Amino acid sequence: MTEHPTSFDRPSTGADPTDPRGALLRTPVPPRGSGSALPAQGGAGQTPPAVGEDSPGAFEHSQPGAGQAAEPDTHRPRPTSEGVPAQPDGGQPGGTPSGDTPSADPAPDGVPSDGTPAGTASAGGASTGSASAAGGQAGLVRPDSGASAGAPGPGRRGAPPEPDRRTGQPTAPGRPTPMRRDGDRLRFVGAATRRIARGMDLDEIVMGLCRATVPTFADAILVYLREPLPVGDERPTGPLVLRLRRTDRIPAERDTEGGFTPAPQPEPSELETVGAELCEVRQGSALAEVLRGVRPVFTDTPAARAALPELLGEDRDFALPDGRRAILAPLRGRRRVIGAALFLRGPERIAFEADDLLVAAQLATHSALGIDKAVLYGREAYIADELQRTMLPENLPRCTGVRLASRYLPAAETARVGGDWYDAIPLPGSRVALVVGDVMGHSMTSAAIMGQLRTTAQTLAGLDLPPQEVLHHLDEQAQRLGTDRMATCLYAVYDPVAHRITVANAGHPPPVLLHLGGEAEVLRVPAGAPIGVGGVDFEAVELDAPAGATLLLYTDGLVESRLRDVWTGIEQLRERLAATAQLTGPDHPPPLEALCDEVLDMLGPGDRDDDIALLAARFDGIAPSDVAYWFLEPEDAAPGKARRLARRALARWGMEDLTDSVELLVSEVVTNAVRYASKPVTLRLLRTDVLRCEVGDDVPQLPRLRQARATDEGGRGLYLVNRLARRWGATRLSTGKVVWFELNRG
Repeated sequence: MTEHPTSFDRPSTGADPTDPRGALLRTPVPPRGSGSALPAQGGAGQTPPAVGEDSPGAFEHSQPGAGQAAEPDTHRPRPTSEGVPAQPDGGQPGGTPSGDTPSADPAPDGVPSDGTPAGTASAGGASTGSASAAGGQAGLVRPDSGASAGAPGPGRRGAPPEPDRRTGQPTAPGRPTPMRRDGDRLRFVGAATRRIARGMDLDEIVMGLCRATVPTFADAILVYLREPLPVGDERPTGPLVLRLRRTDRIPAERDTEGGFTPAPQPEPSELETVGAELCEVRQGSALAEVLRGVRPVFTDTPAARAALPELLGEDRDFALPDGRRAILAPLRGRRRVIGAALFLRGPERIAFEADDLLVAAQLATHSALGIDKAVLYGREAYIADELQRTMLPENLPRCTGVRLASRYLPAAETARVGGDWYDAIPLPGSRVALVVGDVMGHSMTSAAIMGQLRTTAQTLAGLDLPPQEVLHHLDEQAQRLGTDRMATCLYAVYDPVAHRITVANAGHPPPVLLHLGGEAEVLRVPAGAPIGVGGVDFEAVELDAPAGATLLLYTDGLVESRLRDVWTGIEQLRERLAATAQLTGPDHPPPLEALCDEVLDMLGPGDRDDDIALLAARFDGIAPSDVAYWFLEPEDAAPGKARRLARRALARWGMEDLTDSVELLVSEVVTNAVRYASKPVTLRLLRTDVLRCEVGDDVPQLPRLRQARATDEGGRGLYLVNRLARRWGATRLSTGKVVWFELNRG
């Protein structure tokens, strides 16, 4: 960065490169020794000049001096800020002349001469946010130092102190001068913008604006935002409606130890009654014109005074303090005005000055851009959440003989989507397929690939293919999606009647089985190659699944991180499961939901490198005494035999009240099966929380429900099943199909 020396000997003819106010230029300082005071900026009743929204100086919003009209020239001279006092005759603006002794030791760097900490505003306000104030102070003497040998200055011994142009009273020793207050403005804007920029969402940014403003810059602030807020480049439809988003005021008991000591607030405060909840900005109204102007304005101007009743309500504008004690600042995002902020000062405090408009402009600009970005980030987060929610099962199915619980954790708040998924798919014969997979990466692309693979897995499961065949077809699908579409997957099928589980693995971490006695076992499953490699054969193993045991399927984000390898994580998971099971005793397995929470608690601060999918299955099984199974030859006598077998089973189970309904439905389903079957028909009854009947045959065509005509002799069997059964369905198998129905018990 190049330093530009500051001098008050000659007026600048062009814009200062370090001045962010662009084309707004300095004016010549009056001749030394003239003793004339500079006029204050921003006279009452002056309307700010119109500046285009795209012009370099549009966000600065300075106002012309009292009684002066805005000049049409963009490069008009601007009076020197009140924070720069006129230099005495013969003084050098770069330091103290030789032979002059300062009257007091200078204050340490960053601390005002009155002991106020750096960054804390004095009674005059805060900082302007422009670099010119800081640049001007770099070459000026402190108010308590000697000025010049040729003329008495405010710091020379024996010379009367220079009066404060704001109050007309002599400046007390050690009190900040106007120049020091301009430096405070600069430090305040820097601290306030940093606080606003720290916010990630809408509420944090608005709260940062309020907390940074009250009480340092204003006694109260009202923040209005558009309802609804536009997102990105979309054009809002309907009228412009502003809603009061947040309001902050100085509390009754103030902290007076932070360097800012405002006067006691009267009770009750007039500021407590200011603000309407909702207002509609009518086209062509005074409020619309002020918002279109973009620049902050004093509320004592005619335009702002006419706009306040529309913003605050017709019966509330009287509560505003008189004079220049309120600033209305439009909030403009990248495309359009998204709101407005009203800064208020009570009557016991010094009024706003012209330079405070620059402070309000900086606060409004940073806040509006932050709000605009927060809305865009919120929309992206919403899209990511919706995408991930629709990719994963919203609710796990209720399957016979097994209870399920699941968890999903994204890798981070900024990466809400990923390639991890889990699923539970009901299969014919009261079986259930348990699936967990992981696509490389955690991005939108990974989530899209995951969605396609999950859909493919559901389709293959509906065909009742063996687990190894499902993985083989998933591998082919991944190769069709692209050459770099890699994923791991574990596919297991649980049979509650046989108490067995068949597992096939494609490069995924092995599952952990927690037995009823509290022993945790890592199942020995062939690892296999990841999906997408191609040309690899997958192998399935069949294992015991005793009643009361819990199978835990997970992705590598749970057990692998930068701080530990995958096998160390698996061993820690096994130990955590065993320790959790010991808490409930050997005869009572831990609750599934609590078990999932305990498993996730093993994650440390550095263990969240990847998203995590977790699926827990508690095997309850179906006791052999609750199962009745028969083979029926495809002959005309099969329906009658099926009715007799069903009647005996219901009598054995004490469910005689269901005999009539079961006999009727079994007869209809078996009749349809033996009509086209060439091999023996299977009939199975399962007694769980419901009574389930399954009829299987070797014909792949699925029956369809249709409305029979009055002259038809058949076609009413499925209609009766649909009316009398609790649920019913048909599933195609590799060897035929199964038609099933359920009835409520009792």
